[in-house]
Amino acid sequence: MRQAAITGTRVLAQANLACAVANVTPAAYWSARVFRPKAPAAHTFSRAFRPAVVAAAAAPQLKDIDHSDIASKVKRQLLINGKFVDAIGGETFGTEDPRTGEIYTQVAEAQEADVDAAVKAARMAFDNGPWPRMTGRERGAILYKFADLMEQNTHELAILESLDNGKPLSASKGGDVPLAVEHIRYYAGWADKIHGSIVPVGPASGPMMATVYKEPLGVVGQIIPWNFPILMAAWKLGPALAAGNCVVMKVAEQTPLSALRVGELALEAGLPAGVLNIVPGSGEVAGAAVAKHPGIDKVAFTGSTEVGKLIMKQAAERIKPVTLELGGKSPCIICPDADIDTAVEGAHDALFFNMGQCCTAGSRTFVHEDIYDEFVKKAVKRAQNRKVGDPFDDDTEQGPQVSKEQFDKILDMCKQGEEQGAKLECGGKRLGDKGYYIEPTVFSNVQDDNIIATDEIFGPVQSILKWKTVEEVLERANKSEYGLAAGIFSKDVDTINALSRGLQSGTVWVNTWNQFDAAVPFGGYKLSGIGREHGEEVLSHYTQTKAVYMPLQEPVKWRG
Repeated sequence: MRQAAITGTRVLAQANLACAVANVTPAAYWSARVFRPKAPAAHTFSRAFRPAVVAAAAAPQLKDIDHSDIASKVKRQLLINGKFVDAIGGETFGTEDPRTGEIYTQVAEAQEADVDAAVKAARMAFDNGPWPRMTGRERGAILYKFADLMEQNTHELAILESLDNGKPLSASKGGDVPLAVEHIRYYAGWADKIHGSIVPVGPASGPMMATVYKEPLGVVGQIIPWNFPILMAAWKLGPALAAGNCVVMKVAEQTPLSALRVGELALEAGLPAGVLNIVPGSGEVAGAAVAKHPGIDKVAFTGSTEVGKLIMKQAAERIKPVTLELGGKSPCIICPDADIDTAVEGAHDALFFNMGQCCTAGSRTFVHEDIYDEFVKKAVKRAQNRKVGDPFDDDTEQGPQVSKEQFDKILDMCKQGEEQGAKLECGGKRLGDKGYYIEPTVFSNVQDDNIIATDEIFGPVQSILKWKTVEEVLERANKSEYGLAAGIFSKDVDTINALSRGLQSGTVWVNTWNQFDAAVPFGGYKLSGIGREHGEEVLSHYTQTKAVYMPLQEPVKWRG
């Protein structure tokens, strides 16, 4: 009974959230939820937000909206010391609409001098400002207000996210923005729970008390990618700010707008000047300046493994702590006892979600030989039925790739995969004559040494491999330089246990994919990174430990 009550409460809470983010009435929500035919979910980012996706899909179509007008309302400058300012040298870069490939707005482009100004502002805010000196409860109150403002502006933030990135609006509005809000709220709750301890000291030291403090690191440099701009900003900002740090955030030049709007909302929430500084720009210039700046005490980076290696080298000059969330080549293992339709849909979502531009994408689909042919046939049919189109259309499942560079890379890898012997079952070509749309692509008869099975494609390309024994597939799944995520589709508990414990991956999903929660640590093995996002664990990356010993002249005896 108690569990049923809890479940009912959660359902109602999810319904209220869905109505809020989709601008629909409760009656319209429940009508869509209960009486409409069930359509394929836009994503499975978090099961808790699927109702929001359904409601978001009921919103009016926005494909004909004046996006340049929306973009013009965002401050397209650098956020430094509480103010939006132009780059010192006046540099700007153009932001493309991936639906057309056309530039629709200009954004200030940070150079090394701009990063230096941002670091100085953050250092002043940390060394002399109120943020690290507030109580945790006071910081938490500001972060709660920050989350509330983000939630109140869900519709605008989602449009900016889809405009910049190309992802379906249903995913931005029903997943990315609500999950970003949830993340900030989660760490707002942690702000007054980060504390040290009193440690008993042994008699050899004499009468003594030792106090252990958890202190903020200082000025943190954060570099976020273009595939989940607002969500990655929240993942980085939440724990850093809760712990009392000040931040210089370098946002991707492909997707700067939602982060800049988030910066505005942070100031509106009461974040003191200099605590959050946002510097859009290129990785080669602004990103490198953040990584190597002597005034930055720690660097957190999400992106490619190649760039992660460069950041480690730059940080090593000053023995600077680094956390890295990098690439992946995640195995999705389909066992012979799995429900094949469920497995086909799950593996499809594992790969094609977010146009395949996901570090945890199930880009190596291992299917048991007993069901291989049937699986391939159904996977191809599902890919061919995937709705590719304008991200502002209600029924779009897949929008354009984020940029021409990414578009060209994906098509080139498809060509190489076919040349190396894989069988192209469908797709592999451009869709339409403008923008960066790619046909959903499926390859069969893929061998382990084919480039599409070894290298991160970051696109809508499913590679299906065949396996025979559990021991064999486990060895092959682990025979990768990456170890970010993995998944298993099976009904057999012994098989699930053997694979989940044996897989060298930071996250393993069983009969599902793309489940994330702010409370659960996330990160990779091997070349997929160092450290963890989420949960209590990430707070250790944004604090440092200090021990203070103090002699006791006359220790009080307990009860005589």
